[in-house]
Amino acid sequence: MQNKGLVKLFAVLFGLVSIYQLSFTFKANQIDSTAEELAISKFDTPEERAAEEVRYLDSLKTNKVDVDGKQESIKVFDIGIADYTYNEVKDKAMNLGLDLKGGINVILEISVKDILVGLANDSKDPVFNKALSDAEEIQKDAQEPYLESFYKAFDAIKGDQKLASPDIFANRTMYPDITNDMSDDDVKGIIKTKVDESIVSAFEVLRKRIDKFGVTQPNIQRLGNSGRILVELPGAKDVERVKKLLQSTAQLEFWDAYRGEQFLPFLAQANETLKPIVNTEKDTEVAVDSTVAEKTDSLIDDLVGETTTDSTDVTVNPIFDLLRGYGSGGPVVATFEAKDKELVTSYLNNPQVRALLPAEQRYVKFVWGIQPKDSDYVDLYALVGNRENQPPLSGAVISDARQSYSQTGKPSVSMQMDSKGAKIWEEMTGKAYQQQSQIAIVLDDIVYSAPGVTTGPISGGNSEISGSFTLNEAVDLANVLRAGKLPASADIVQAEEVGATLGQEAIDSGIKSFLIALSLVLLWMILYYGKSGIFADIALLFNILLIFGVLSGLGAVLTLPGLAGIVLTIGMSVDANVLIFERVREEISKGKGQKEAVKDGFANALSSILDANITTGLTAIILFVFGTGPIKGFATTLLIGIVTSLFTAIFITRLLVDWYVNRGGKLEFSTALTKGLFKNLNIDFISKRKVAYVFSAILIVVSIGSLATKGLDQGIDFVGGRTYQVRFDQDVNPEEVKADVESVFESAEVKTIGNSHQLKISTKFMVNENSAEADSIVQTKLYESLSKYLPQGTSYDDFSKAKNNVGKVFSGKVSPTIADDIKKESFWAVLGSLVVVFLYILLRFKKWQFSTGAVAAVFHDIIIVLGVFSITYSFMPFSMEIDQAFIAAILTVIGYSLNDTVVVFDRIREVIAERAGFKGGKNINSAINSTLSRTLNTSLTTLVVLLAMFIFGADSLRGLLFALIVGVVVGTYSSVFIATPVMYDTLKNKGETAEDKE
Repeated sequence: MQNKGLVKLFAVLFGLVSIYQLSFTFKANQIDSTAEELAISKFDTPEERAAEEVRYLDSLKTNKVDVDGKQESIKVFDIGIADYTYNEVKDKAMNLGLDLKGGINVILEISVKDILVGLANDSKDPVFNKALSDAEEIQKDAQEPYLESFYKAFDAIKGDQKLASPDIFANRTMYPDITNDMSDDDVKGIIKTKVDESIVSAFEVLRKRIDKFGVTQPNIQRLGNSGRILVELPGAKDVERVKKLLQSTAQLEFWDAYRGEQFLPFLAQANETLKPIVNTEKDTEVAVDSTVAEKTDSLIDDLVGETTTDSTDVTVNPIFDLLRGYGSGGPVVATFEAKDKELVTSYLNNPQVRALLPAEQRYVKFVWGIQPKDSDYVDLYALVGNRENQPPLSGAVISDARQSYSQTGKPSVSMQMDSKGAKIWEEMTGKAYQQQSQIAIVLDDIVYSAPGVTTGPISGGNSEISGSFTLNEAVDLANVLRAGKLPASADIVQAEEVGATLGQEAIDSGIKSFLIALSLVLLWMILYYGKSGIFADIALLFNILLIFGVLSGLGAVLTLPGLAGIVLTIGMSVDANVLIFERVREEISKGKGQKEAVKDGFANALSSILDANITTGLTAIILFVFGTGPIKGFATTLLIGIVTSLFTAIFITRLLVDWYVNRGGKLEFSTALTKGLFKNLNIDFISKRKVAYVFSAILIVVSIGSLATKGLDQGIDFVGGRTYQVRFDQDVNPEEVKADVESVFESAEVKTIGNSHQLKISTKFMVNENSAEADSIVQTKLYESLSKYLPQGTSYDDFSKAKNNVGKVFSGKVSPTIADDIKKESFWAVLGSLVVVFLYILLRFKKWQFSTGAVAAVFHDIIIVLGVFSITYSFMPFSMEIDQAFIAAILTVIGYSLNDTVVVFDRIREVIAERAGFKGGKNINSAINSTLSRTLNTSLTTLVVLLAMFIFGADSLRGLLFALIVGVVVGTYSSVFIATPVMYDTLKNKGETAEDKE
């Protein structure tokens, strides 16, 4: 092998980088374990422990230590050449997906219909409203955006009506963007821009709300150009609060602000009033928890070294000790550290403190400002409140807002209001100008800006907000203002909630199955190939290190299907080494010397390895493009695994083998048990193809018959609905539970998952309702129907949070519209993979017969896998629902089947090139016989891996793994008995001689 030095350098660098990346994950896990240990030592209930873990981790994020006279964040990880804070460690640690960490994953759909109604000023025009309702009907069977459906519906019924009618979009609010002399095409472009701006605004509001949840690795992204937004919050604890906040409309408000210095005497009085209260609480806490405090200090010291703070210090001045600055003549009362916001708020809302306020300020509303980026501080504002707690002006009056530039060329924001809002705005700005005060712009109880008025009352509703904005800050403020313009609802159309307990169990079972599968594979390679098997095992372990290192370095999310993808990659990695070793054995059997045999074996195997991995990679890419969430994670690990497997098998194994051979070592590439195994086989596969055709025809007919009569157990991904996984403290009878659940929901499906005290309950009750209220109603009814099976005294809150591991541990929801989209996307994903692979094989092998044989085998495999699921789903002791994970399994089966087929075809191509043609199938038989050892070895290794994952892995993966197991068995069979015979039978010139025909 040439360039060995370069390969060694790359291997060392890749290994070191992977270890570096993974070190952050190990450190983050150590810190989390420390937090858990502290919480367990201090509290008894799960809720208190969870809160204590958050407090401890927050202290690592926000506390400062004195370093050479400067206040710096605590460093928790020192690698010698650099040290890192907790936030930096978490950012670099491997991201765990929802199914491993617990939390919530939702797809929100911003109502474009609501946006259009707002843009049309709630028009009563019958054509407009009919087009809106018709568009909703079109959407049930369409994958296009709602706006396109609306245009189609409007064009179909408009007659002489125009979009630019004063009764629709050429209204006062939309002027001058839309005038009544515009054509429909002109209006469509403007409306599209306005709708997009509204969705962007909603996206920004959601992003800012998510920052409040305390989730370390949130993910929010807009899905294409649609109104759908994906929100993933792994580790989110209070999912009900999350859903409520995500679905509530933006609350944009305008409040008069007090001058900050007015409240400085009040802060002094509040501080004195709180002293005896807080100090008494501190004394009690210190007396009770002194031993715990010592333990806490010890734990922190273990992580970060000695700190300068004393956890037993008693605060003398509750407010002044937290205060970090005063307002300077503006609306800011004072500045505090962000970590102290909740504590300061509780102090200011204390009844004894509120009683200190004078009568004219009794309704004051204390609100925090937005926290600047890269700052630990946040400002406190005092707003002029009232008895009703209603703002003088709401964001609904905003007709438009956009980033602009002031006369001095600095970024600013221009804002327009409707006539009602303009009148109130004139009064507010006149009052602010007269009193030299400010008006606070508040979104979701956060002050985003508090501009003053410098030119007197502002009439007409047009205003410019200027200040020391950066361009991005001006754009964000414009988005905030627009967010309050329209009452666009955000409905959860798809959701998954995973309890933390279920996530931890998934991690435990995943690691267990992974280690068992890995151990079996490592042992098998040594038993089958001897010393060379050890080299393959070293390359395999290095491959796994690279996979996890790359995942961590890329910031990819590791999901449960992703872990299954890594386990499957183990089988694929072994496949490459098996191909190489089998070719080396062939070269040795030809009488070649060891060095020459190794050289030729690696060279001859390269073509098959590349073809097999490229075909699998193509299906993985399609899976990545069409998949979402965990399925995308499965595709990601599969793609990374393919690349790293190629590198380790082709280069690392070669380095190790060459090193051993060059120093005089003798490699047999077999053991006493396997030497000569599968050698000199001469099975006439081609002559037996008719028997295989009949056997496969029977399987296909039975499968199609079952699919036509019995069908498949379609999950909510394909039909819509809600599903819940519920745990009980004792075994329950599914039929009895089903009767009770159906009495509430009319129809429902109840299945046992894993064991007799865990059920999966699915229902279509209120399937078309996506509101938070509907979700709450369905879950409440579920709780009521199951209450007699739960421990006595279990409340609804206990049930929804799975207290003591009893109750709802998982829930999912898919609206019918999303389900229809998923079904269509799945169909195109499978069809697309078949087309891509057909074209690749056609280009690679130059004969359409090879492509036809490969695609025929894949269709054969898909139909039989579907048939097996159709026949067995009613009595199997695990869920066999057809969902997105099953589609991932089907695409993986396609990839695996093609992998097998391509290896066989590659050898056929090689043999017919060497021996001048097909010769009536003799050369095909010879090629199949020569690859049989590899085919069976790889299939058995992959099956061992999948069976280990199936037996010891998570319950939620059993359906996917069962499909893969069936697919591997059928795919191995079809590559020999379907793909090759079909290819042979479609040849015009089979190269038969007279002797062959006899």
